Amino acid sequence: MKRRSLDPELPAESAELSLSEALLSLKNTEEMSAFLRDLCTPAELEVLVDRWRVVPYLLDEVPYREIHERTAVSITTIGRVARFLNQGNGGYLAAAARASRRRAAKKGAAGKGKA
Repeated sequence: MKRRSLDPELPAESAELSLSEALLSLKNTEEMSAFLRDLCTPAELEVLVDRWRVVPYLLDEVPYREIHERTAVSITTIGRVARFLNQGNGGYLAAAARASRRRAAKKGAAGKGKA
């Protein structure tokens, strides 16, 4: 991907930090979803969703072919996500761990309400 900054006052690193701060400022999934739909084209959003969909399978060590059969995500994309899970910056792992904790907390709260 071509990296450029049209505004020399705002280097690419600052623009990336600004985007990260904007994402962190959103308060709930509805706001995040609206932001992502405004920010991304439908194709870009589909790529992001596909990448995220395969993370739990990779963490469970499901074979690539089986992940492809379950999700229809390409083997190439699955391999790319696996590479970043193992050699990336830790973002997938951090997000997956937090998402897992949130799901567990929701299940626990729902279970307590039924008792």
